[in-house]
Amino acid sequence: MLTTLFAALLLAAMPVAAMAQPIIIAHRGASGERPEHTLAAYERAIDQGADYIEPDLVLTKDGVLVVRHENEIGGTTDVADHPQFADRKTTRTIDGQAMTGWFTEDFTLAELRTLRARERLAEVRSANRRFDGLYQVPTFEEVLTLVKAKEAETRRRIGIYPETKHPSYFASIGLPHEAPLLALLDRFGYGAADDPVFIQSFEVGNLKALRGKTRLRLVQLVAREYGPPDLSGVTYADMLTDAGMRDIATYADAIGAEGTLIVGPDGLDTGFVAQAHGAGLQVHMWTLRAENMFLPPALRRGDNPAAHGDYAAALRLLIATGVDGVFTDFPGMARAILQP
Repeated sequence: MLTTLFAALLLAAMPVAAMAQPIIIAHRGASGERPEHTLAAYERAIDQGADYIEPDLVLTKDGVLVVRHENEIGGTTDVADHPQFADRKTTRTIDGQAMTGWFTEDFTLAELRTLRARERLAEVRSANRRFDGLYQVPTFEEVLTLVKAKEAETRRRIGIYPETKHPSYFASIGLPHEAPLLALLDRFGYGAADDPVFIQSFEVGNLKALRGKTRLRLVQLVAREYGPPDLSGVTYADMLTDAGMRDIATYADAIGAEGTLIVGPDGLDTGFVAQAHGAGLQVHMWTLRAENMFLPPALRRGDNPAAHGDYAAALRLLIATGVDGVFTDFPGMARAILQP
């Protein structure tokens, strides 16, 4: 009788051509090869064949949507090296957790323009540090402009997959995401249900608000632990019952799920994708990375946590579940595997 691990490895060896092809979502751009959330990371992802690029959206003091994984920018920019901003360092409570650093909502766009991006995972992706100091923090408008330019160059549609970061927090300080986000998307020609756009959030309230204002597709992000920051006492597990998924389907088109919800520690399909499909929802997995430290033990290669493991096998395991999309830091690797 096959062990579960051996069965998982057999699945990983299946020809990709025999499986459904998920969309490739470039997680913060080609962030395995360039500092995340820079125009360089997005352009490289597009050139490598990503179907969608993913900008995380926060706001400046003057209400401009800019692209950072968090509104705290101490780890992704050189702000600490600017003495004129030393007094901006502060502690804020975001989604119930105290965070100390520098926050985008305390800077105008002009002030942010004086900063330069840095590699966030410097110990893991030391090669990316050679790009430190080269790139500004982009605005969402600049990302959309880049996409349109690359569409004209490549003659193919390139999808946009923005995430509203901490929307209830930003709304509480008078900087809501919804109006500037939808206004920019409309200005660039996005508004129909079949346009290549997914808007995602770990919260529920802003997705429901967006559902009343746009036909663009919406994605409820979920994790194995915790719950939506805007719904006290509700866990993501509560939302992922059959009834909970049917409720999600009333305001969202897809679930963005942590990978461990889709493939278990034994490397086998948990049934999550089939359950979500039964509720009428697509499933997009986050996040596939190539480094050993992010892969299950059976797919690691060697003892160096920063070295690459068996990324191809991990992708094949996900594809075998029928997942509709995969967020990845290495879109070029994913495209090479998916191509015949």
